[in-house]
Parts: sequence; structure tokens; C-alpha cells
Amino acid sequence: MNFDTDNIEAATAGVAASIAQIVTTYAFSVLGAIIILIIGFFIAGWIKRAVYRLVSHRGETTLAKFLANVARYTVLTLVLVMVLQQFGIQTASIIAALGAAGLAIGLALQGTLQNIAAGVMLLFLRPFKIGDFIDTGSVSGTVEEIGLFATELKTLDGLYVLAPNSSVWGNEITNFSYHNKRRFDLVVGIGYDDDIDLAMQTMRELVEGDERVLTDPAPFIYVNNLGDSAVEIVTRIWMPSADWWVASRELIKRAKQACDAKGINIPFPQRDVHFYPTDGAQPVEIRGKGEAGADGPITTGAGSN
Repeated sequence: MNFDTDNIEAATAGVAASIAQIVTTYAFSVLGAIIILIIGFFIAGWIKRAVYRLVSHRGETTLAKFLANVARYTVLTLVLVMVLQQFGIQTASIIAALGAAGLAIGLALQGTLQNIAAGVMLLFLRPFKIGDFIDTGSVSGTVEEIGLFATELKTLDGLYVLAPNSSVWGNEITNFSYHNKRRFDLVVGIGYDDDIDLAMQTMRELVEGDERVLTDPAPFIYVNNLGDSAVEIVTRIWMPSADWWVASRELIKRAKQACDAKGINIPFPQRDVHFYPTDGAQPVEIRGKGEAGADGPITTGAGSN
């Protein structure tokens, strides 16, 4: 087979000339794009760190991460547009195509977008933060992480719960850790034969001897109700939110022990039932433990004459 050397040389020269023209035409564009990418990534990282330091300095770690990432991706998006412009690509048509694609994706992912929108609202309005104990109506627990899509909780019995942000934001949120102090009403019922002043003094000594009970607001002790079986005495106190769970339970136990030590009775509910037979039989009284543990009638039944 014979090859035309002149034609091969001509084709090679044409390819080389085309490559040289392409390199000459786009060399500066490629170089400019590389420089823009390097500078853009550096600026994006610097802005991300600056935003994170600025926001996290106020104690908002979760919000700081979110805003830092938003700032970084915003800068990278602008960098990508500048790189495309280096090669003469019309970015307006690309942005329009991306917008149409985004609309279609948004319609397909409505639930996910609702979670993102709710996550943004939770991060900006901050009804709770990491470490707070909350109740959303459907779930309660300690907040471990607040993401764009879901909130991670740890329940009192140690279970892991991943709650979608839309369900958290769509319900009433009770934050038990939002304020640094909480009120507790210690309710004790005493017998009608017991000394009310002695009972109130006993409760005062009890709460004043506990360093977790705050003096501002001062404890308020009062008679709340004259019930069917007992006189209800309420001791209204305030304590730090961090101590509320443990201290409130301990005070209930110690209130019972203090009343026992002072001889103050805490009666249980009692009801007298009188049965009147219609056949002429005489009622028979059945006696049992009544209020404050004393023997007394608790019910009566019918018996034969």
C-alpha cells in the first residue's frame, strides 16, 4: 500500500495548526478559570470560617454551621458562573434551565422542602437549642442535633428519636429548659384535727433547708383548699431548671418524712356508704380504717334481723 507523504504531512500540519489555534484562543480562558477557581475556593473557605466564628461567638453553634455553609455555597455558585463566562457560555440560559429543573424537583419533593423550610425557621427563631428538653405533643426528649431536615432527640428512657422538622414546627413546642428557673407546687394534705400552723412551719423549714430552693421569688405557703378528706397546704417554690426534676421528687419524699416526724397525719380519701334495704332488713355496719388511720365506718351492708 502506498501512502501519499505529502497528504499526511499536510493533514498533520492542519491538526497541529488547529490545536495551536485552540490553545491560543482558550489558553487565557483556561488559565483565568483555574485562577478564579483557586481564589474562589479560598475566599469561600475564608467566608465560611468567618461566618462560623461570628455566629458561634454568641453561642448559636447550630445556626453558625447552617449560615457558614450557606455563605460558602453562595460564593462557590458565583465562582462557577464566573468560570463559565470565561469560556463565553451564556449563563442566563443555564440559570433558566436550572430554574425549570428546580421547579420540577421541588414539586416532586414537597415533603422534603417542607422539612427544610421548617428547619430554617427553627434555626432562625430558635425556640430551643441543643441540650434543651422539649415536648412537641407527639414526642419529648433532650435535643441532640438540629438539622435542615430533622431534629434528633433522646428520650428520658434513652431512646433515639428522629423527628421531621415539619412535625416539630407544626405543633406546639414546650421548652422545659428555656428559662433558667421553674416553679414547683408541693401539695400536702393534712387531717382536719392537725395543727395547720405547725404543718405550714414544717414545710417552711423543709424548703428553707434545701439550698436548691431559690429565695427570689421567696417560698409562698398557703392553705389552698378544704377538701373532703384533708386540708390542702401548698408550698410554692422556685428552683433552677437544671435541678427541677430531681429536687421536686426528693422534696415530696422529705415532706412525708417531715410530717411523720412532727406527728402530722396525711389522710387518704375516705367515703362513707350507707345502704338502706327495702325488704325490712337491718343494715349491718362494717368498720375499717378511716381517715388518718383511725377505726371508723367506711361502708355498711344489709343483714338479717
